[in-house]
Formats: sequence, C-alpha cells, structure tokens
Amino acid sequence: MIGFEHSALIIVDVQNDFLPGGALAVADGDAVIAPVNALVARFAHVVLTQDWHPPGHVSFASSHPGRAAHDRVALADGREQVLWPDHCLWDTRGAALADGLEVAKAELVIRKGYRADLDSYSAFVEADGRTRTGLAGYLRERGLIRVVVAGLATDYCAGWTARDAAQAGFETLIAIEATRGIYRDGSMERTLLEMRAANVRAATVADLLA
Repeated sequence: MIGFEHSALIIVDVQNDFLPGGALAVADGDAVIAPVNALVARFAHVVLTQDWHPPGHVSFASSHPGRAAHDRVALADGREQVLWPDHCLWDTRGAALADGLEVAKAELVIRKGYRADLDSYSAFVEADGRTRTGLAGYLRERGLIRVVVAGLATDYCAGWTARDAAQAGFETLIAIEATRGIYRDGSMERTLLEMRAANVRAATVADLLA
C-alpha cells in the first residue's frame, strides 16, 4: 500500500508503565507489540518515542496536593492539565521500552515530558502548542514524506502525534491493530475527530504491509 523508502514508522510510548501491570496501564496495551514488530520488519526508517518524566512532574497528581489522577487543573500559564499517576520516571523500569519490542532498527528516540513544568503527548509539538521537538525537520532532511503511527495510547500520545504529523505536512496513517486507547471522558471521540480533521487515515497492518 505504501512506499517504504520515503516513509517513517513512529512507535509511540510502548513502555512498561503503559502495559498491563504498569503505573498507567492501557488496557490490552501489550497487544500492540506483535503488530508493531511486523511493521518494523518492513520499514527502513523507524522512530521511537519515550515518555521520560522527572520526579515531581507537573502532570503527576502527586504534584498537586488534594488532587487525584484524572482530575484537571489550570496551570499558571492558563493551560489545562490532565493529572496522571506517577509514571515513566526517567531511568526506571517503568520508563523502559517494552520487553519484546524490536528496537534495533530505530534511528531516533524522541524523549517527551522531560521538562518538569511541561507535559508532552505528541512527538512533534509539546503540550504548550509552541515548543517543537525537531522531529518534523529531521524527517524532512531525511527526505521522508509519509509517516505511519503506532503505539500508545490512541487517544493521547499516538493520536496527537498522528494529528501533528499531518498538520506538519506529512501524509499520515495510523495503524489500527498497533494502537490501543484509554477511552476516558470522551478522549477517544475527541481524538478521532481531530485526526479526521487533519486528514489522518486509518489503515490495517495487512494493508500497510501489502
């Protein structure tokens, strides 16, 4: 279905804390590993992202006394922040990429959320909507025109990455079987609308590999 020479596979946050038993587990999150690996075997260009938080990160409920996970708070700059359990603390087992994930072909790792006062879902633009990671420029300099997004979670980091890839001008597809979602407070519905508005296309792994 796609030409692999000018395409990048972006694997989003397939980390221990997002798998069953992790600090912020996505239901059935480990089921993405096999289809992701099938895609890795065919792509010439693979990019990984990794949630990578310091202790006391602004997104942690524990950093906001009296607040609980999944609450929403207003930050000092006026942005709304969803609060999460402490997760993906840098240099911990929870932040490590999942066992069994094929990573040897990855040519770039984007670490997200390493600033204590700024969350980051997308691999392209951080949560303030202004701070860019440099990924778009990297892909363009490599001559890549198309991205396929897989990983966790569909309605947060994977979906936001796909939306921002399309808005940056890349032909963008999201691999259906290689993602899983959180489905909380309408998050999936919102993300699907945003991806559709950005012209992100959904594709099966079989179609992508055909």
